[in-house]
Amino acid sequence: MIKHLLLAAALASSAAAEAPKKISGFDPAAMDLSAKPCDDFYRYACGGWMKANPIPADQSRWGRFNELAERNKEILRDVLESAAAAPKDDASRRVGDLYNACMDEGAVESAGLKPLANELDAIEALRSAKDLAPLLARLHRAGVNAGFGYGSDQDYKDSTSVIALVDQAGLGLPDRDYYLKNDPKSGELRRAYEWHVARTFGLAGSAPKAAAEHAAAVMKIETALAKDSMDRVARRDPMNTYHKMTRADLAKLAPGFGWESYFAAAGGPAWSAVNASSPDFLDGFGKLLKKTPLDELKAYLRWRVLSAAGYWLPRAFVEEKFDFYGRRLTGAKELKPRWKRCVELVDGALGEDLGRGYVEKAYPPETKKKMDALVVAVERALEDDIAGLEWMTPATKEKALAKLAAIGNKVGYPEKWRDYSGVKIDRADLLGSLRAATEFEHLRQLNKIGKPVDRKEWHMTPPTVNAYYNPQMNDINFPAGILQPPFFDPEMPDAVNLGGIGMVIGHELTHGFDDSGRKFDLNGNMNDWWTEADAKAFESRAQCFVDQYGAYEVLPGVKLNGKLTLGENTADNGGLLVAGLAVDKLPGGDKKWKGFTPRQLLYIGFAQIWCQNRTEEAARMQALVGPHSAARERVIGPLSNSAEFAKAFSCKAGDPMVAPKSCRVW
Repeated sequence: MIKHLLLAAALASSAAAEAPKKISGFDPAAMDLSAKPCDDFYRYACGGWMKANPIPADQSRWGRFNELAERNKEILRDVLESAAAAPKDDASRRVGDLYNACMDEGAVESAGLKPLANELDAIEALRSAKDLAPLLARLHRAGVNAGFGYGSDQDYKDSTSVIALVDQAGLGLPDRDYYLKNDPKSGELRRAYEWHVARTFGLAGSAPKAAAEHAAAVMKIETALAKDSMDRVARRDPMNTYHKMTRADLAKLAPGFGWESYFAAAGGPAWSAVNASSPDFLDGFGKLLKKTPLDELKAYLRWRVLSAAGYWLPRAFVEEKFDFYGRRLTGAKELKPRWKRCVELVDGALGEDLGRGYVEKAYPPETKKKMDALVVAVERALEDDIAGLEWMTPATKEKALAKLAAIGNKVGYPEKWRDYSGVKIDRADLLGSLRAATEFEHLRQLNKIGKPVDRKEWHMTPPTVNAYYNPQMNDINFPAGILQPPFFDPEMPDAVNLGGIGMVIGHELTHGFDDSGRKFDLNGNMNDWWTEADAKAFESRAQCFVDQYGAYEVLPGVKLNGKLTLGENTADNGGLLVAGLAVDKLPGGDKKWKGFTPRQLLYIGFAQIWCQNRTEEAARMQALVGPHSAARERVIGPLSNSAEFAKAFSCKAGDPMVAPKSCRVW
């Protein structure tokens, strides 16, 4: 339910890393002043940047988010290389050893598939579908995405408690629709995926005929799972994914599956209640087991094991996986350098250990103090906005203001760092170390069941360039990784920062009141606290966004999904609006900076965080499965709805940047 703004040898020698490139929160060179702001503001604000920043070969899209993420990787690389050479404590020793293991390609090549032998041998030893449960639990502990998912979550209707969670999973393509859509492009991708699976089996030792048969079995099983999966639009409604039941009720959904033996092998405490998020999927999973031949089931499980480890196996497997998931699916031309992939791996596996080093280098106390003040300013602006809404009744308005006041703010990094002391990292064994970290996290999640909710926990690592709102916690979360230029630049005027991180703050705050977040109350419980009249008024205004964004064509014949992106579009529009209200309260009135008024700086700063180039493949994927609109539309949509923007740049009715029908909720 979390709403985002978007795995003993010496360390391999590498050239000295250059100092991270300075990124500006406002870049005049990024603009194209030959474009008229009322005709195409995206080109006006970003045209120069787009011309000067072609997509790097190892990327499928390249934007300001990516610029910052790459800069953060360079900082983390320095942290990791120092930790690998001379660890200063247990945390730095763990991350240094894991990075060392990842960078040692020679050891990975020598090991071959030996690190996977135990899992592959256990699959081969499977004698019947009835014996599947403990094996599947073992694979889940190792981080293998197969069959379904098992973990924990806050109870939607009791946000103080954590219950077990069983959910749909087990697919190799990005979404169920990749298996089900009948257009030529989808068919082409399915054929390419099946060939990829077959080639991977071939690399693992299967003869060509057997590899093709195994791949066909994988497609058969994954397609069946896809047909029973709930689609992304339906899953946006929390009422569709909350089905609390007993163990006995769960067993009825897939009676042929040994649930009790699965839970015993999966680990974690005993429990009496579970949220079966997608009952139809679990029912289909049970039926699939009954009719699937054992050899086909084994092929599927072997594939899921090979795929999970794909980027950390010998080079031939890595290249094969990249050829499909990188080149074919996203349009990237080259594999990322190994050091980048290893930085990402450590961040994913030991993120708060690594985050300590990042915070020391990139997030000084004075930055946190300024960021805290910006959060307060935007919260007050949203408070004023809600108080003045004409369409919301006083009863609901009172509850909305109470919910806003109750929103918690997590800024920078956790108050208490996660303890990874139980994770055994061996710098001579990459997959063994990764398995240890994965199992640690698996059990950490399960061991929450039946315990009070830890309201101080973070769900993103400190170096992450992102932010989120959690409706069950009713809090907003801003990792130190995004509290950098161009989003937040202490050297820039407040108006620029409000266009960047200020808009992001407002974006996350308004998620508490979007079509999904509004179904949770100030305590994080799923509770309909709106009057019927207010709900209808909101839905009418929300439909305007569905229609507006659903009409945007990102590629010939490819339009955005207005229903899938509704929550993020509402948040973009609301976030920009409240950031503008905060700008209006700045001292100095309309005093200009570099020739621009504060409102103009707000809109340029906002647009420039979304400057981006992307491949056709990446654009197509985002339109199909992404909850966010494309970068250009994230700028054009909110600005064309804004009367304040039109006034700031003297745009008039009929100009392309003035929507014929303005959409607005907040």
